[in-house]
Amino acid sequence: MTTQEQIKQLREELHRHNYLYYIEDKPEISDYDFDMKLKELQHLEEKNPEFEDPNSPTRRVGGAITKNFNTVVHDYRMYSLSNSYSKEELEDWENRIEKSVGGKLQYVCELKYDGASISLTYKNGKLQRAVTRGDGFQGDDVTNNIKTIRSVPLKLKGDFPEKFDIRGEIVLPYEGFAKMNAERVEAGEEPYANPRNTASGSLKLQDSAEVAKRPLECLLYSLVADNLPVKSQFEGLEKAREWGFKVPPEAELKNSIAEVLDYVNYWDQHRHDLPYETDGVVIKVNSFDQQDELGYTAKSPRWAIAYKFKAEQESTKLNKITYQVGRTGAITPVANLDPVQLAGTTVKRASLHNADQIEKLDVREGDTVFVEKGGEIIPKIVGVDFTQRDPETLETKYAETCPECDSELIRKEGEAQHYCPNYNGCPPQIIGRIQHFISRKAMDIEGLGGETVALLVNANLITNYADLYTLKKEDVLPLERMAEKSAENLVSGIEKSKEIPFERVLFALGIRYVGETVAKKLAKHYKNIDALASASTEDLTAVDEIGERIAQSVTDFFTSEENRELIQRLKDYGLQFEIIAEELENQSTILDGNTFVISGVFEKVSRNELKKMIEDNGGKVSGSISGKTDYLVAGENMGPSKLAKAEKVGTKIISENEFLQMLS
Repeated sequence: MTTQEQIKQLREELHRHNYLYYIEDKPEISDYDFDMKLKELQHLEEKNPEFEDPNSPTRRVGGAITKNFNTVVHDYRMYSLSNSYSKEELEDWENRIEKSVGGKLQYVCELKYDGASISLTYKNGKLQRAVTRGDGFQGDDVTNNIKTIRSVPLKLKGDFPEKFDIRGEIVLPYEGFAKMNAERVEAGEEPYANPRNTASGSLKLQDSAEVAKRPLECLLYSLVADNLPVKSQFEGLEKAREWGFKVPPEAELKNSIAEVLDYVNYWDQHRHDLPYETDGVVIKVNSFDQQDELGYTAKSPRWAIAYKFKAEQESTKLNKITYQVGRTGAITPVANLDPVQLAGTTVKRASLHNADQIEKLDVREGDTVFVEKGGEIIPKIVGVDFTQRDPETLETKYAETCPECDSELIRKEGEAQHYCPNYNGCPPQIIGRIQHFISRKAMDIEGLGGETVALLVNANLITNYADLYTLKKEDVLPLERMAEKSAENLVSGIEKSKEIPFERVLFALGIRYVGETVAKKLAKHYKNIDALASASTEDLTAVDEIGERIAQSVTDFFTSEENRELIQRLKDYGLQFEIIAEELENQSTILDGNTFVISGVFEKVSRNELKKMIEDNGGKVSGSISGKTDYLVAGENMGPSKLAKAEKVGTKIISENEFLQMLS
């Protein structure tokens, strides 16, 4: 077999396995085997650039930098949809269009996913370009970024037309969004506000490698071309699936508006069961001939309408705007509200995010404001009831000084947040860093909680996390609610934390952007703190999944004389700042390519120990079951939903003993 034939065969294999994994949810090979084939292809392509293919599976990992996104005119205009909010409006719409076509109609109902609209152009079965909606007439070419999304096929299969467009929505599933936000909070960053804006913002990132790290998906819903091989919308959806596109299975064919309303009512109740944000139902006339007959208004097609679900929104009074200081110094404005019931919970506070958001909403103390659950998760203020505003209220002036230490706030160019620069003197920053240091995933100091940390700082017993290792029982006994036994447990817990391994100590230091996963990667790569501290930003960016922002943050941390002194003190107290030989001996690649979910209570080892054993031996640990999960390690009192999901997707269910036998 020639090199060219070998490259072609690998590309075909990888395209097929990608389709089975992301579209069919029926993988035939492990992640490890897929990655090995991808690396083999990358190696061959690098050595043989004459066989370059812009739609090679290797383009999925990103790497292309786009400084300016070119504006592209759509071959077929992207219209917006008319909205309806009631049964009566839908019935009126049906009456209008039935009169126009002179007879009964069939409808296709599709869920209206809340993401970023995209138009994909395919020529000879290959992705030619991807363009954002823009103003409907023209949008931005974001092809490099779209190629990193695994559910976008780079090469089609079947009887596709020579050239056509397909429209869809780029979405960020709840699970991926929650994971991204958890990592941002761990790294001391402000969490993203909602999945939709995060998905939309991802398309305009300049580095496609950063886009590749985000768990975006592309849901397709509309074929557009002059001579399509189908006669209706529903047939088009089925064909798109055959060609390799991810088309949501919830679409259904209906024969009347009464049936449409049954569909609407069902999904209004069950939309929270979906993995993505959805804010309504799109109803389309099924027949393309009837669509052509109905035509368009200046803004929207007459043959389609969106029924919008009612947002879970309430109004209440905003009593006061206060400001919180995070452990990194980031300032978050908070709206303190009259309590209001929203989506089953009592809401008293809502984030206002930053100064730009306050200015955009023109929100003021004393206003009556509208509060929603963003993505049904985070309370947010979405507007002001200006009819209720007291004309005497004053425009909100954003805080200029830190509410805790009175330092003048700073705001770096290009950043939305204000920061307090008083790193070593601002109490919430000091307390926050120490609370992070002692947290469960970091040093996990038994007998020491967040409230006790605040008491220790306020009593001037500690000013940084190194001071913890100087505490004696008699120092902490005078603290509020501190008994003899509690004091002994606290000091004992601090002493025992000296056994915590290097990767968790590194995470505990609280370096900005260095979350739990990044800390593990850096620890395994550099093996000890001295090697990491002397690494340049160029060295760091060469490490797998370490970008420039993380690299710069790490070098900034070790450039600080105060931080170096803290680390030297921690070394002197006996903390682990290198991977010990025994840890390396206990590591293997026996679980490479396998993803595990852990659920229930175990007899021989704890859940954390199980997780560490999986990761030490090359496996991955996930929090939820999906088609990508290889094993569910099942303990006592396991949740029935996980068991049912594992059985549904074909995940192998093993006991604690069976897992331990795998390692032996």
